[in-house]
Amino acid sequence: MNKSVIEKVTAASLLVALGIIYGDIGTSPLYVMKSIIGTKEISELLVYGGISCVFWTLTFQTTIKYIFLTLSADNHGEGGVFSLYALVKRFGKGRLVIPTILGATTLLADGIITPPISVASAVEGIEVVFPHIPTLPIVIVILSALFFFQRFGTQKVGSFFGPAMVVWFSMLFILGFVQILEHPSILKALNPMYAYELLVEYPHGFWLLGGVFLCTTGAEALYSDLGHCGKKNIRITWIFVKTALVVNYLGQAAWLMTQGKSFLEDRNPFYQIMPHWFLFSGIIIATLAAIIASQALISGSYTLINEAVSLNFWPRVSMRNPTNLKGQIYIPSVNTILWIGCILMILYFKNSTHMEAAYGFSITIAMLMTTVLLNYYLIYIKKLNRILIAGIIAVFAVIEIAFFVANIVKIKERWMFLFFELFIFMTMYVWFFSRKINNKFLKFTNLVEHTQQFQELSNDDSIPKYATHLIYLSKADRNYEIEEKILKSIFSKKPKRADVYWFFHINRTNEPFTLNYEVIELLDDKVIKIVLNIGFRIQPKVELYFKKIVQDLVNKKELNLHIRPDGSTKYNPEPDFKFVILEKFLSVENEFTVKDALLMNSYYMLKNCSLSDIRAFGLDKSDVEIEEIPIVYQPIVNLELERKIAAN
Repeated sequence: MNKSVIEKVTAASLLVALGIIYGDIGTSPLYVMKSIIGTKEISELLVYGGISCVFWTLTFQTTIKYIFLTLSADNHGEGGVFSLYALVKRFGKGRLVIPTILGATTLLADGIITPPISVASAVEGIEVVFPHIPTLPIVIVILSALFFFQRFGTQKVGSFFGPAMVVWFSMLFILGFVQILEHPSILKALNPMYAYELLVEYPHGFWLLGGVFLCTTGAEALYSDLGHCGKKNIRITWIFVKTALVVNYLGQAAWLMTQGKSFLEDRNPFYQIMPHWFLFSGIIIATLAAIIASQALISGSYTLINEAVSLNFWPRVSMRNPTNLKGQIYIPSVNTILWIGCILMILYFKNSTHMEAAYGFSITIAMLMTTVLLNYYLIYIKKLNRILIAGIIAVFAVIEIAFFVANIVKIKERWMFLFFELFIFMTMYVWFFSRKINNKFLKFTNLVEHTQQFQELSNDDSIPKYATHLIYLSKADRNYEIEEKILKSIFSKKPKRADVYWFFHINRTNEPFTLNYEVIELLDDKVIKIVLNIGFRIQPKVELYFKKIVQDLVNKKELNLHIRPDGSTKYNPEPDFKFVILEKFLSVENEFTVKDALLMNSYYMLKNCSLSDIRAFGLDKSDVEIEEIPIVYQPIVNLELERKIAAN
């Protein structure tokens, strides 16, 4: 995406930002005050202190850290944990891998928790109007329909999201403002002293931060969606969004101070501040806002996995483009995992009140990991004063560690969810580090030294022609190198004779949408290496790109490809291309340490479950030959055999 386009500020771009960016954080008023008050006796210290904590959390954590500071850490207009990692990884020397994996894991976990709690909180408003209607089946139907329609994309309904969120935030502002007029002294709650008194003087006040934190859980998703709208659009719309959120929170607090009862008694302040005649309309608007929030999290999960695959943190999976919109993808396996996770969440917790007790822990970790990566960005890229950076990072570290500690108690309510997070973490850990081991033992050779062999093989008519154009995928970063195993594949046993030998290397750049190529001719019209420079948000459709590159070379009359036969015949007009995929399997002739053995065996288990190279690289099966080769990393060297003399 062109950075200048997404940075352009227009009425339409501001509307798009409202529809995409703020779904998660914008639906927080549905459950934040209900979570803070809970079953505790309503008092001025609790209500004023709670609102003060919410306001200053939105100010420090969301406004200062994310809106002003973190949004500046964009990678050519893109945001999110992987974009930030790609930007600073060269400075971390491997130390940033674990924080990145932790941040990505907890963001994916958020994709399972946010849709159920948002939709359930909205739909439960029906109980105010119709107390006997069960809301659980309605929530399950809405979530199931939402995941089912992912395969068709959001192009048609996406234009509706912006106006719908304008209505939502306008409703939040109006409802809150009316209540503030009834109890204007609630504005005193913006004084930070009330927050201090709540945390210090209220019994067990510190642990209320677990509920307060829910007001800013959408901040991390806000950063991840940076590429859709641009930082200027986000910063401008945040003024309207924060105003609406704060006014609504103040309105709920004003109602709590004037409603006349000592306890909340399962009532939701969000729906209690609505006029009775507006309740049904308010429930519909809230449900639409919750669906939009869920859609943003689901789309963000697809983008996260797409980036993880590109940066070698996740096994290759099937990806589709449901529409022609750039960057819009659909990943069936992720969609299924999220849908099952969301349904199990709602079946286990049954209502939003129980989910509030489990929500927030994952995002505190994601925010802490972003702070770690942000520290490297400020030091090595922005090159700010080290003392200033230490002060900034210390402030946010203290805030986030406090929220983390306050949310630790939620583990007992969400212990089963840790297994899902452990699965995500271990998948990323195993895939990344086992590939590092894999690449460490790759042996490369200089292609130039073997050009004479290629010339002789190509001209040797005694060997049947294997293909006109023979293409291998290569991991060699250096332009004049290829893997030794590729040479063995070409020259060993049954030599593969071809007119042109191509070696195709995919170079993943640290920028999101790079797409260009280089051509290195190592032997005139005979041995050619192509380097495809491709951004980490673009899917590598190898065959499509390769044929397009060859066509460009023919049209430009380069490398004499336009005057040589391409292998087509009167029976088959298509050029004769043959891709060779080297499928590796772990040889028994290996001797690993226990850790490396576990890593490598787990890696090959994941590899067997992941997408094949043919589908991952967008290859036509009829154009591909698969060749299996054993991989020997650590040969068994202490192998002793004793010869036994046979008796006469």
